[in-house]
Amino acid sequence: MTSYLNPPLLQLAHRPDLDILVGRWGYQPELHELPAVYELVETTALQEHSRFWLQDIRRRTYNDPETTAWLLNSFFPDMARRLGGRLFVAYLVGPTLHDSIVSQPGFISAESYDSKPFVVSFFGDEGKATQWLQAHQPTGIH
Repeated sequence: MTSYLNPPLLQLAHRPDLDILVGRWGYQPELHELPAVYELVETTALQEHSRFWLQDIRRRTYNDPETTAWLLNSFFPDMARRLGGRLFVAYLVGPTLHDSIVSQPGFISAESYDSKPFVVSFFGDEGKATQWLQAHQPTGIH
């Protein structure tokens, strides 16, 4: 008999060769699952001193507005402060979620984050997301 287990909610790994913290979300989370997951992201980012994050959320179908507000107003600014520099977060999204995110009334494009201690951008292609993150890294890391 084959057992079909759900994939983990988040697979998180630091890529030292790219200096990127990669998170791959396995499914659409329930709200009660998020605190533990973001605690893992926080702990790993601080341990690895990583300010460059690739979050693959292609398996997600919805962004909770309250969680998004918390990320933008609290979590990301706090992480940038604790990491000692600007935080860069590239989200890898599917087309439906991308359309939903950019059509939200409060959506801010990456170019509009100039005055913030972090910047968030959305991509449909992992190579472009990785290039964007690397373009913002100090030279000499790779």
